Amino acid sequence: MTVVNLTKLYTKSGDGGRTHLGDGTQVGKTDPRVEAVGAVDELNATVGVALSVDGDERVEQICRQIQNDLFDVGADLCKPEAAGEQAGESLRLDTARTGIVETWIDTWNDPLPPLRSFILPGGSPRAALFHQARTVCRRAERRVIFLRESGGQVSEPVLLYLNRLSDLLFVFARIENRAEGDILWKPGGDG
Repeated sequence: MTVVNLTKLYTKSGDGGRTHLGDGTQVGKTDPRVEAVGAVDELNATVGVALSVDGDERVEQICRQIQNDLFDVGADLCKPEAAGEQAGESLRLDTARTGIVETWIDTWNDPLPPLRSFILPGGSPRAALFHQARTVCRRAERRVIFLRESGGQVSEPVLLYLNRLSDLLFVFARIENRAEGDILWKPGGDG
C-alpha cells in the first residue's frame, strides 16, 4: 500500500503561512489541528532522538512500533472525519493500539521497584531523553485536547493513545535507569 509518493520536497504552497489538511482544506499554520499534528511529529522525532543513544534493544523495538503508531496518529489528526465516512476510507488509529500500550506498561513496570517518591528527570542519557519524550507527549496530548475543545473533531483512540504513551515513556525512562537507579525527589532538599 503506497501512502506517500514524494517527487519534490518543496511545493512553495505554504510560503504564505497556510497549509493543506489531509482532506484538502486550506488552513493557517497556527490552526489548532496543524498545531496538534506538529506536536505529534515533534514527539516522534523526540522518540527517535532517544533511540539514537544505546540502551535496551527490546525497548528500541517497541519504540519503532510507537513511531509508526505516531504516523498513524498524525494521519488521523490531519484529516477530520467526514460525515458518513466509511470504515477504512481514511487512515485512523486502531483502537487496539491503546490496549497494546497498556500491556507494555504493565509488562515493563511490573519488575521495577515501586515508587515511594516522585523521580527527577535524568539519569542515563537515554533515560533523560525518554523523560523529555514524555513531556513532549504530554504537550502533544494538550494540543489535541485544545483542538477538540476548539470544536475540532478528534477521534477518541488518539486521545487515549497519547495519554497512555506518556506513561509508557516514563516507564522506559525508569527501565533505562535500572543500572543507576531512579533519581528521587527530595522535597525541600538540596539534591
